Amino acid sequence: MCRLEGRLTGAGAEQVRTVTTRCDSKLKLIVDLTEVLFIDAVGEEVLSLFKRLGAQFVAETSYSRDVCERLDLPMVRNKPNMQVPGNSNGKGNHSATERRCR
Repeated sequence: MCRLEGRLTGAGAEQVRTVTTRCDSKLKLIVDLTEVLFIDAVGEEVLSLFKRLGAQFVAETSYSRDVCERLDLPMVRNKPNMQVPGNSNGKGNHSATERRCR
């Protein structure tokens, strides 16, 4: 699972693309957009690439749902287990700029 937080823009979006495309392609990619505050054109291109790679998206805010609808991104019907390994509270608290590929 790849959880994105904060702004998905410019060089940061390119970094997410690079890291995620290096992940094992046999794994099902689920991208959580719930904590994303803003996405620019570069970020939208990255999300569209993920869609072409077969990703599904979690979107629990009006902004993230709007992005999924505008870009025709397939959303996960039931929210997957969001527990982050090594984090006992299961909330996966990370800085706004930190992006993790799980």
